Amino acid sequence: MKRSTLLLAWIAFCLLALPQRAPAPLIFRPGEGWTYEPVGGEGKWQRARAKDQLEVAQAAFEKQDYSLATKAARRVVVQWPTAEEYAPKAQFLLGRCYELRRQDEKAFKEYQKLLEKYPKVGNYEEVLQRQYAIALRFLGGQWFKLWGYIPFFPSMDRTAEMFGTIVKTGPFSQIAPHAQLRVGAAHEKAKDYPLAVKAYDVAADRYYDRPVIAADAVFRAGMSHYKQAQKAEYDQGAAGRAIASFTDFATLFPQDKRVPQTQKLITGLRQEQARGSYEIARYYEKRQRWLGALVYYDEVRLLDPKSAYANEALRRIEALKLKVVATAAPAAK
Repeated sequence: MKRSTLLLAWIAFCLLALPQRAPAPLIFRPGEGWTYEPVGGEGKWQRARAKDQLEVAQAAFEKQDYSLATKAARRVVVQWPTAEEYAPKAQFLLGRCYELRRQDEKAFKEYQKLLEKYPKVGNYEEVLQRQYAIALRFLGGQWFKLWGYIPFFPSMDRTAEMFGTIVKTGPFSQIAPHAQLRVGAAHEKAKDYPLAVKAYDVAADRYYDRPVIAADAVFRAGMSHYKQAQKAEYDQGAAGRAIASFTDFATLFPQDKRVPQTQKLITGLRQEQARGSYEIARYYEKRQRWLGALVYYDEVRLLDPKSAYANEALRRIEALKLKVVATAAPAAK
């Protein structure tokens, strides 16, 4: 039993240690990884010069042979990383191959390598745009893949990281403001409203000189506060922050077509605040804690003076004042 196990282990070691000499179509090359090649055709696509190797990759890409294009382009990057005329083009080709093979996460990473290794590449903006398009697909619900092949799960956290990477890599690019907004959108979709607000605030502050971006950022921050307020009963803080954000939005961008919508939301939030304070006041009143009830009834009156809650609060204030006086009179004697 032990001998057969040792024999199998020895065979496996030989196959793994010397894969380039094996007749199997699975070939491993340091720095390039595993590739499938037909028996007898191993290495025929390899060239001795970066220029020639890139031509092989480009020709294969044009024929939609993305497998060959990938390994030929990767060989250029691995063997001639400092060949500035060819290596950046090969690195870009790697990203394109993975993107067309619907391996978006790998494509994003290859594009990122291009921007980090060759920051002076001529199509810098195009690469950022391609990364942005990939991240948008994940924002739309596309699943990330396990080991790059098996659809596993959607992830708004990882999507937010992608958009954040775009902003960090190209902070002054044309796409960066839009990517910063989408960082917030990803967190908002994950219902992590505090992080969404933080991202929107960054967009509003950093791109204040771009009215369309700034307006969208302030509005979205308000909406995130609003959604958070809807989740938490009696959370007056979130509602107050939403009102403040919407008020800023209407003040800073009075011509924006969303201003009427924010005004309606403010009205609804104030009504909800008034209702919440009214319920708290009723709680204190039922337990004969008159002073606490008076404080919250007065808050109802201040929050939404035109509401039915305010009218009822005023009535209850007058009644409670009499009770407070009546309670204090015996104590004074």
